[in-house]
Amino acid sequence: MPSFASHAVDVIDLVKSYDGRKNAVDGISFHVEKGEIYGFLGKNGAGKSTTIKVLTTLIPPTSGKAIIDGLDVVRNAIQIRRRIGVVQQEESFDFATVDRNFDIYAMLWEVPADVAARRKEELIELFNLGEVRKRRAFELSGGQKKRLQVAREFIHDMKVLFLDEPTVGMDPVMRRSVLKFVKQKATDEGISIMFTTQILEEADLICDRIAIIDNGKIVAEGTSSELKQKFGTMRKLTIGLSEIPDRKFIEEFPAVIRNVGDISHYSITGKEVLILGQNLGRKVKSIIDQISEMDVDIEHINLDTPTLDDVFLEVVGQ
Repeated sequence: MPSFASHAVDVIDLVKSYDGRKNAVDGISFHVEKGEIYGFLGKNGAGKSTTIKVLTTLIPPTSGKAIIDGLDVVRNAIQIRRRIGVVQQEESFDFATVDRNFDIYAMLWEVPADVAARRKEELIELFNLGEVRKRRAFELSGGQKKRLQVAREFIHDMKVLFLDEPTVGMDPVMRRSVLKFVKQKATDEGISIMFTTQILEEADLICDRIAIIDNGKIVAEGTSSELKQKFGTMRKLTIGLSEIPDRKFIEEFPAVIRNVGDISHYSITGKEVLILGQNLGRKVKSIIDQISEMDVDIEHINLDTPTLDDVFLEVVGQ
């Protein structure tokens, strides 16, 4: 029997099916180091939240193994719950005030009163909740609710923290502040963090390693730099048109994509055409020539190296 004590999270051939026919999570394996922030990226329905629910003992796996801090999620669920923190997409305790939310969490986690009082004030200030502390959670805006969800989790100590899209609804300034706080917790206190998001800039900013899940399978894994390098032959071609294309252009453009080949993604938004593909530099002239034959004027073109967003689009093929 292998030892899992050296990792915060170990997942081996994990499968979860809700209906016995299709696997929401389909045989994935990965690990999270102690003190590491591990990004878990994917589209809606890719299997991110299902994986988190298995790892946090909310639902049982169909097969495979999941180990949290050396403990099996099936056999040791109660012990695991005492060692982890979880920020889910779903709300809870929305009937209570912001103040009372912190008190409830402190009580549930048996945090000493003096420690809880000090931490509550620090977190209310850090997460800019002072003006709404006497309001009930259901009265808050979406961004304020999410800030409360994240902040109250830090009222207690933990070894592993699961953050399931924790910045949804936050403005850019608060989002950056929250991410900085999370990164600091991992660095200073050695908390291991599993972080799901659809905002790839966030993963690029704070994650030590990143996995991309698609249709229940992990299709790429590595640091942000490694993923960009792995898909280094991919390029992003942006074409600015002189006017918004008409319906005829939109209907005929897929033929252009088929003609050049090896294109993983394209989109038309307003006056801009975005194309992702391998070795695009060799195909620019053909694409431009075909667009010109469609009686559309081109104002500018730009060929870029991939960002993490581009890698994501390339990997999931959307």
